[in-house]
Amino acid sequence: MCKECGCGEMNGNTRLQFTVTGYTETIAKEVEKSLLGLPGVLFVHIHAHDGETTVDYAPKKTKLTDILGIFESRGLAAAL
Repeated sequence: MCKECGCGEMNGNTRLQFTVTGYTETIAKEVEKSLLGLPGVLFVHIHAHDGETTVDYAPKKTKLTDILGIFESRGLAAAL
């Protein structure tokens, strides 16, 4: 939970768990950094070897299309 604005599990955050194809170790690190730079993204965990990806975010601050755009801009396919 964010101590500054109070956002967290109790305030309508969403957890996405999905598979992404096309990761390399380098691209996975870049994607993680880019996702964490979006407003409202609180947590990102990526397993580059099998594509398992978890993102916790506040839909009131970040749109799902913004998150998916991070993957698309790197030629990755996210299967939600």
